[in-house]
Formats: sequence, C-alpha cells, structure tokens
Amino acid sequence: MKINKILLGTLFIAAGLTLAACGNSQSSSQNQLQSIKSSGTMTVALSADYPPFEYQTIKNGKNEIVGSDVDLANAIGKALGVKVKISNMDFNNVLTSVASGKADIAISGISYTPQRAQSYDFSTIYYDSPNVIIIKKSDLNKYKSLSDFSGKNIAAQKGSIQEQMAQTEIKGATEVSLPQIGDEVNELNAGKVQGAVVEKLIAQSYIEANPQLTMANVEVPALTKNYGMAVAMPKGSTALKAAVDKVISQMKSDGSLNKSIEDNYKLSQNTK
Repeated sequence: MKINKILLGTLFIAAGLTLAACGNSQSSSQNQLQSIKSSGTMTVALSADYPPFEYQTIKNGKNEIVGSDVDLANAIGKALGVKVKISNMDFNNVLTSVASGKADIAISGISYTPQRAQSYDFSTIYYDSPNVIIIKKSDLNKYKSLSDFSGKNIAAQKGSIQEQMAQTEIKGATEVSLPQIGDEVNELNAGKVQGAVVEKLIAQSYIEANPQLTMANVEVPALTKNYGMAVAMPKGSTALKAAVDKVISQMKSDGSLNKSIEDNYKLSQNTK
C-alpha cells in the first residue's frame, strides 16, 4: 500500500509539473507580447547598410535611419500601440541581440532558414529576391559562370545567407567576410576582392551609386529553397508572431509594403 501511495503521489507530482510546464510555455508566449505592451516600447535590431530596407540619411540636419524595414517596424509598433526604438548594429549581431533580450524583434532583410528557426520564431515571408554577384563593369566579359570565380576573392556580409553561399556554392573561391555591404563595395572598388554576393535589389542600389560596378551574368544558386525575408523573434513568441503576421498580411494585401520598398528604393538613390 505504501508503495502504491508513493507511486500515486509521484504521478500526481509529474502531472502537476507537466501542466505547469505547459502553463509556463503559454505564459512565455503571452509574456513576450505583453512585456512589449507594458514597457510601451518595442526595440528593433537592424543593420542600416541595406538600402532600400534600412539605410541612413540626413533629415533636417540630423542623421536618421529609414527604409522599408523601418516602415514595417513602425506599422507593427502602431498595431501594438507602442513606440519603436531602432537599434543599429552590424548584421552579425542582429539575431544574437534578440536571443540575449537586447532587442524585442529583428527586421534587417533576414532570410528565414530551417536552421535559424530552431533558435528563433519567424514571421510570414514579407519579401523574396534572388542573389547576385557584383563585379567591376570592366570585368563583365571575364565572369560568365561560377567556375570563373575559382581562385578569386569573393566578399559577403558576415553572418548572412550570402556568406554561406559564397563559402559553399562558388567552388575554388576564397570567401571574405565583412561586417557591412558598404565594406564589400569598398573592397571591390579597391581590387581586394573580385566579386561580392548581395541580394539583387540591394545590389541595384549600390550599383546606382557606383556606376563602375555591375552584376555578373551568372546565376547564383540558393543553398536550398529560397525562403525569403522575415521578422525574427525570440523562440516561443506565438502571440507576438500572430500580431506581426497580421500586420504583414495587411500591408501585403493593400499594397503598402511593396509601395514602401519602391519608394525607399527611389529615396535611397537620391541620398547618395
């Protein structure tokens, strides 16, 4: 009888712990959203070197971070009824700032991947575009296939999908990881690298500002399925994800998201 009572007591304790764990999981999901609302501020991590999604410009004599990702962040903040605080950093630190709690979400042209999804929650995809290799216009006839980059130095942004592509898809090339895309362009102009792997729309923006550069007539294969850009949040942010997805869905359906990207692309060209 004593053994049965002990076993029965153990089962009750285990059941209680299971229920508590479920409750904590649900509470954690709600707490992420509630903590943002309670503080009245949503901190957004980004790397402001990615026009037209995020870039720096001068407004009324002051340096300001703008872009379509900033517009999206402001729309999310408005929906949640909170202020938006932009935290600018190197791209390599964007996701880790969310993991460490220094930022509530990250919106920085971040590509969703199954590997990243193991550590973070991601919104629905809000933009998708292929990647290209930027080269000097004078070298256009030199590079007609990926194999032509064998033995060359290829730049990519540290911590990005493009970094992985340069490392695995361009056989025989030496991948050079750099903190910002502007650094890649500078190294390319200086002849220290012969190409830079960049998302297509971003590449167009930098090429507009550097007419001596162009896109290589080479197809850059995706690592796997091209999932596209998404908003990153702490793992278990179910309620916050639902709120963010709702904003993205609305902006995609009414055309305001695409308009923001197009408008910021034009504006980013005028600031260079």
